[in-house]
Amino acid sequence: MNKLRIISILFFCLFLFSCGVKKEKIVCYGDAHSNLARLLTDEGYQLHFCTSVTEALRIASEQAPVLLLCPSYPEQGTVVTSEDLALIQSKSLRVFMDFPQQIGEHLCVKTDTMELERIVVCDSLTPQLPSMALMACHRCVLKELDLTPDSTYLVAARVAGFDKAVYGLANTPVHPLLYQQNNQLMVAATSISNFAVCRYLPEQRVQSMFEYIMNWLLHKEGVTFSSWLTYVSPSYTATEPLPEEAGKQSIAKGVEWYYNGHFLVHPSWKKDWADKYMGDGLMPVGPELPADMPDGDGSLGVLEGHMSDIKYDGTQMYRYWMRDDVKGETSFAFAAAGTLLDNSRYTKVAANLLDYSFTEYRDSVRNDPKSPSYGLLGWAYTHKGTYYGDDNARSLLGSIASSALMNNPKWDKQIVEGIVGNFRTTGLNGFRGQNILESDLQKRGWKSYYNANLVNLHAHFEAWNWACYLWLYNQTHYQPLLERVKRGITMMMEGYPEQWSWTNGIQQERARMILPLAWLYRVEPTEEHLDWLHFMTNELLRNQVPCGGIREELGDESKSLFGRTPSNAEYGNNEAPLIFDNGDPVADMLYTTNFAFVGLCEAAKATQDTTYIKAVNQMRDFLIRIQVRSDKFKNVDGAWFRAFNYEDWNYWASNADAGWGVWSTLTGWIQSWIVGTQFVLEEDSSLWDIANQKDVSTVATKVIEEMITRQL
Repeated sequence: MNKLRIISILFFCLFLFSCGVKKEKIVCYGDAHSNLARLLTDEGYQLHFCTSVTEALRIASEQAPVLLLCPSYPEQGTVVTSEDLALIQSKSLRVFMDFPQQIGEHLCVKTDTMELERIVVCDSLTPQLPSMALMACHRCVLKELDLTPDSTYLVAARVAGFDKAVYGLANTPVHPLLYQQNNQLMVAATSISNFAVCRYLPEQRVQSMFEYIMNWLLHKEGVTFSSWLTYVSPSYTATEPLPEEAGKQSIAKGVEWYYNGHFLVHPSWKKDWADKYMGDGLMPVGPELPADMPDGDGSLGVLEGHMSDIKYDGTQMYRYWMRDDVKGETSFAFAAAGTLLDNSRYTKVAANLLDYSFTEYRDSVRNDPKSPSYGLLGWAYTHKGTYYGDDNARSLLGSIASSALMNNPKWDKQIVEGIVGNFRTTGLNGFRGQNILESDLQKRGWKSYYNANLVNLHAHFEAWNWACYLWLYNQTHYQPLLERVKRGITMMMEGYPEQWSWTNGIQQERARMILPLAWLYRVEPTEEHLDWLHFMTNELLRNQVPCGGIREELGDESKSLFGRTPSNAEYGNNEAPLIFDNGDPVADMLYTTNFAFVGLCEAAKATQDTTYIKAVNQMRDFLIRIQVRSDKFKNVDGAWFRAFNYEDWNYWASNADAGWGVWSTLTGWIQSWIVGTQFVLEEDSSLWDIANQKDVSTVATKVIEEMITRQL
């Protein structure tokens, strides 16, 4: 026992000694509070900061390492004069500098902010940085000098691909980002020393880049970092045990995110922010709201969320678009959180959002009983005359669940009118198509759509409308609702997968189909309907990975609306998938995992299948783990970004989507359904059971009579 105690003490002392060992002394100029300076200090390096470049070079000993870290990025770069260069050469120093303004006689000739460019590795640097590997410095500011580097390691270029430039550097402008000017001077064309603030990604590769730089700077091999600095991270690792109340905590964080980002519009800033940056809706993008802005109460709606663009200071642009779908969806999130957490403030927001939705987006012809667009919800404040069935459906499903949780029938008639308005513009086969324009609807009338022989095997646009129709059928037993849904679903199942159209991936189409299949089994529990539900759910779960996420998958490119990016030049021009090839390890919270979460919960509850119960619980845990945590960037704290790389446990994917890229957030599509479904699981319930707490049979029968039967 004494021997073991002595050995333990010796090992402990050795550990303490190793921790206290000071590493190399490095002379520095610039920002002593930079992320790199903090990292190196934490790693044990002795940093000595000087007040000028020349002083740093003068006091450095022969062959010593020197760091020149720009103190005034992005306004002014670092200057190394010809005299400084001579001093570097004479003392055989190794110098790293970032964000150069001048090197000897060579001056900065161009300063640009990156937009679509990504960081590409020119030649293999480390096992983590093979040739053509990709990183993101987001919208950092680059300085280009009138010189040709001796060796270039990293370049900025607009390139397609997931984690490598699949088309190489062909047919795209290339800008040196990390290079050697000579054997003694390595230069970064931007400031990389504040990598955590600027949120450079993926972090494993950024770390490897700095290890490569340090090996060169110290003229040695094997330099690695035992720690890393980050300001935005998943809430939990892939393997650490979750707290007992992790689900409840995630819901609380998820709804508080709306306040962290001030997404609820307040009258004091509506004109100067929401109205100003929304404009005509074509580019509703602006800077993030200041942290001291007051929060609205839902009576003026909710903003769409974040753009994927991350600026040089780590902040993200906002989407100031006012869309109806996010109003109904967000109402569900607030009603769920209000119910679970017994918070009347949240419940009030939920009610106000429904009032706003059914007032602002049911205006004009949409509120005229004689109009063919009666009952429909305008797509967005700037495009009220556009009617996407899937957006209407999600708004209405959110409204149904929200009003049911609040036990408030106030909006029942409007909810039913919305469902019937969509149904009477749905054709004989149960399909409604991608969207309908007000001008066409007024010209043709609703009956021309109702009697059309349209076929549209595209779950993205059709599936959740079917869920609405099935819920209303369960309330009314109005046979055309069930008949058309069955006809549409039958054709979808018979046409799978060869005839299916897909938007950003085939996986999202499967994810959307599960909800109506589960509800079809609820209203008509036949063997065929159960087989359909099992088949489609199992098709989805083929791509569920052990951590619970759903791997994205591309289908037949000829059936895609937005397939893989065909060239470097096309990168960032359209909506796009997060992956480039099947097998890329990415889960999509905007188009797939969020909707799969809803559908799997419904499939599990409808069938009590233990496989589905396990799968949805795994997905729940996955979503809890990857929820964003950030003390520094509070307006993303509690959010879910669109993309997550479950292998590297990092927010990374192809950022080719022009509107909703990797780091985008959505108050509706993403946040609302994740929070809402977590609530459903906490309550050991289902969306079906919650929705059917409502009884709209009387009002619905009257609405159907007035809107359809009397007019046929």
